[in-house]
Amino acid sequence: MNLHADAVSVLTEYQPVDAQQRTLRDEFLAYLAEHPDAMTRESRPAHLTGSAMLVDPTGTRVLLNLHAKAKKWLQFGGHAEDGDSSLADTALRETREESGIDELYLLPGPVLLDRHPAPCGAEAHLDVMYVAISTPDAHEKVSEESISLGWFDPAALPEPTDDAVRRLARAAVARVRGG
Repeated sequence: MNLHADAVSVLTEYQPVDAQQRTLRDEFLAYLAEHPDAMTRESRPAHLTGSAMLVDPTGTRVLLNLHAKAKKWLQFGGHAEDGDSSLADTALRETREESGIDELYLLPGPVLLDRHPAPCGAEAHLDVMYVAISTPDAHEKVSEESISLGWFDPAALPEPTDDAVRRLARAAVARVRGG
């Protein structure tokens, strides 16, 4: 299965938690149907991206990065690359690269979807968001894409951040805790 087909499959199987998520899922699927290049950063006016909220194994803290370009605290994620065979691969690779933590895994299936302005020249990123879990002894390392990394209580995220990150942190922790 190629990356485009994987995205269609993942989004078709995704169970939205509310009407907003259902609308986003339908928009993402329609975009994929109309744009064979939707998984590439060259796709315009938008393209799909994969990201993950990294949660500690106790489900009490999330690791965020103070993104060098965006200048705000975000989850880890980005564009699909040639070696990625799925959106989950993209989210996992980006999380490992940007957090410096290799010892982590993704929970199956996305937890949320988000559409946000893209800093790369496209109008929007259609972001498929996963939950990543680190090992108890994981040690993060700042990458060139980040100014800083930090573990935070999901109820007290640092500023500047945005509502999508807050929603993702709450949803990720709830999933890790079995909710």
